[in-house]
Amino acid sequence: MTIILIDTSIFCNVLNIPNRNQDRTAVLHRLAEYLDPQSGCTLLLPLATIIETGNHIAQQPDRFRVANRFVEQVRQALAGESPFVATPALDRDTLESLLDQFPDFAKRGIGLGDCAIIAEFERQCQLHPQKRIVIWSLDQHLSSYAREP
Repeated sequence: MTIILIDTSIFCNVLNIPNRNQDRTAVLHRLAEYLDPQSGCTLLLPLATIIETGNHIAQQPDRFRVANRFVEQVRQALAGESPFVATPALDRDTLESLLDQFPDFAKRGIGLGDCAIIAEFERQCQLHPQKRIVIWSLDQHLSSYAREP
């Protein structure tokens, strides 16, 4: 069993957001593999991914159409009608911890959204010690997060 956290770079390709979908064919191919019932994968959609993707959509020329597609996908995730499962919002303690760590991440060029995805990765590792946990991302610094049981 594998838990896969979806990064913004992946979600943008899935939603086919212009200028953020250069790897769409490869992403959709991999997504089909993960969605195969034999794969045993659970796809998590972190709140940071949702917010970052929404920010990218707001900068698009055709933002209304893309935003509607985005809203539909996120609502389906919230309702359990999507291949993705939305993760809960950050609690106060987690946010405090992120803020403590953020200057070191920022020094390395890693934004607060990615820090929140890493925090969700760590939370999933604690919740599911017997499962493989990975961040699916096109960004090298995030894609390196993988924990074997």
